[in-house]
Amino acid sequence: MSASRRSGTTDELGPDEPGRDGPEGSGGSDLLAALLDGMDAALCAFDADGAVTHWNREAERILGWTAAEAVGRQGFAGWAVRPADAEEVEGRLMSAMQAPGRQVHEFALLTKDGGRVLVRTQSAAVRGPDGKPAGVYCAFSEVHAQIDLERSIALSEALFEDASWGVVLVDADLRPAVVNAHAARALGIGRTSVLGRPLGELLAQGVEELESALTHVLAEGAPPAPAEIWVSVRMPEGEQRRCWRSGFLRLASPLAEEPVPLGVGWLFQDVTETKQGEQEAALLRFRTNQLHRAARAAAECEDPREAATVHLDFALAGFADHALIDRVAGGALSDAEGAAPVRLVRAAATPSGAPGPSLLTGQAGLPVRYGQGHPALQCVERAGSVRASAGSVPAEQAREWALGRQWPADAVHVLCAVLRSRGRTLGVVTFLRGAGRSSFERSDATYAEDVAVRIAAALDLAGVVGTE
Repeated sequence: MSASRRSGTTDELGPDEPGRDGPEGSGGSDLLAALLDGMDAALCAFDADGAVTHWNREAERILGWTAAEAVGRQGFAGWAVRPADAEEVEGRLMSAMQAPGRQVHEFALLTKDGGRVLVRTQSAAVRGPDGKPAGVYCAFSEVHAQIDLERSIALSEALFEDASWGVVLVDADLRPAVVNAHAARALGIGRTSVLGRPLGELLAQGVEELESALTHVLAEGAPPAPAEIWVSVRMPEGEQRRCWRSGFLRLASPLAEEPVPLGVGWLFQDVTETKQGEQEAALLRFRTNQLHRAARAAAECEDPREAATVHLDFALAGFADHALIDRVAGGALSDAEGAAPVRLVRAAATPSGAPGPSLLTGQAGLPVRYGQGHPALQCVERAGSVRASAGSVPAEQAREWALGRQWPADAVHVLCAVLRSRGRTLGVVTFLRGAGRSSFERSDATYAEDVAVRIAAALDLAGVVGTE
């Protein structure tokens, strides 16, 4: 048996070549056999008369017929197809000699053990030196395997074109290799502009957490559940803080014997509004619970002034770092007296050193040295809340800003709420936050006003019962 026969091929396609039987010819035949046997698709070929000339190892795996059993047979009749189907199948295959390009067909072939396999074939003419058809080659695979491949390709294309969530393929160097349209919009940059750029150029905050997650996936595999990552995206209009619910998949080459990481598939959805809603709801529940607990604790206080400090202490939890209560000198200020100069007297304050309950400052009646335009004075004049902040300044300037307004040195953000009871202004409650907290927002002012109502009622009761 010749070398061609042993490798599952014959030399019937194409003309004889010089040196075919020499070492070079033998080497060329061996190379052809190795190439055919290494293909992932099954391949067979026929000469112009319909005899099988080539049969590779994948064809043997699918149908069970060895190259020795297949090569040389006339068509598929009687062994690889049912007799009733043989004429139609051979007609379809051999028609490729006269047709341009490739022909795609689906039909059933017989396995050596008598089973049937539905295959999809691609066949095309093999032309000789004169340009005339000399035979046909036919590549085929099981239909389900082809459909799986097509599904994978279709899924990939859909994810990168039509998906309503972000999809990013990150290479082993943690740089985006492919992004879909949704991800490009979320990152505020074009699909091609983002490729190959470090994540630090795209995100202002959250880069370390994201890169840590990607590195973990490359080393250990996909996490068991999605992760919610807060990031700040560098947009043309400025930084935007977003929460992305992210899932990660490690990508490995299917062609390597050992799993070789190609990168990470990162899928994410923007859940910022949902998370903000959940946070606001949780904060509202907590603050409502604090108001309820404060009311129950204050009801047990014999001294109404002590009840006012109880409300203040409960309000501080998770809300502010310091708080002050300033009373209007003389007890109260009616609306008719609103145009007169206002003097405020310190009534209570949180400790400036170690944490502890708020302290009453006694009844000395010395006015607090607030300058003109002080937020506390503005609050009394307007009978409404006032917010202020030192802004983005160096620490020393922020310290001077706080001390100049008679506040603790670490105060950076301030919220003043007016104390009103029975149509009169009794004073101001001031909440202060340090540099480690965010500035006060409108929702914070609403909460402070709820606390101020309860403090004002307690202080008003103190005046009525004469405990001041």
